[in-house]
Amino acid sequence: MQAVGFGHERSRDVGEHVVPRKTRAVIAIFIRTCALMILVYAACALQLADADSLCETCEVQIGLGGTYHYWGTTGSYVLPVTVTWSENRYEFGVFRFTNHQLLLLPGTHYDRDGARPYWGISLSRRFQLFERGPVRGFFGLGLAGRSESDILSSTRWDFASQLGLRFRLPGNRAIADLTVRHWSNAGIRLPNHGQDFATLTVQLNSGIFGVAREDQIAIDPSLDLKRSLAANSSASLDERLP
Repeated sequence: MQAVGFGHERSRDVGEHVVPRKTRAVIAIFIRTCALMILVYAACALQLADADSLCETCEVQIGLGGTYHYWGTTGSYVLPVTVTWSENRYEFGVFRFTNHQLLLLPGTHYDRDGARPYWGISLSRRFQLFERGPVRGFFGLGLAGRSESDILSSTRWDFASQLGLRFRLPGNRAIADLTVRHWSNAGIRLPNHGQDFATLTVQLNSGIFGVAREDQIAIDPSLDLKRSLAANSSASLDERLP
């Protein structure tokens, strides 16, 4: 009886180890589904904002970044791809954290593993703070999703905040964003150290994804070439008449 009970207890322990793996798989599918829903929502918003063009004001940017915590680096590169639209009012980003992140244990000289490599997404509303010549300051608020949880954040969905500068590179051929970002669950569930990282992204003015408003040349609606030609012809005829 004891042997049977021991075997039953052993099988239950094995079952307990299997459940978290299934749970992680379900959560991963949920994250991917939500990411797809966000993409569809962004596309629909763009169509409603401008029925004549799917993404006339879209700007796609790629770049490089790194993670930090307080004033020290935590050892991971960040590969960002972002899309902004509506004159930089909205941003959707996909981020790949490429390395393990190490956090310093308080009161020691040792590091602990803070996060493994993972994927992240964010959707934010940006607000302009100032504009000085070619430089604009902005901040943004939104939501972020992570492919896995860790001691940086025990939740998969976090609040996202950002503070950055948008500026034109020399030669007026490209626009760059230098942005510091913070993702956390605001202490809803612990641990919650927060994911801190900075990104530098660049958008080349290729014209594939539309033209920014500052690059557009407005046409005077009162300008009518046919009307101008007709008026000039009438004036010339009046001058020839006695």
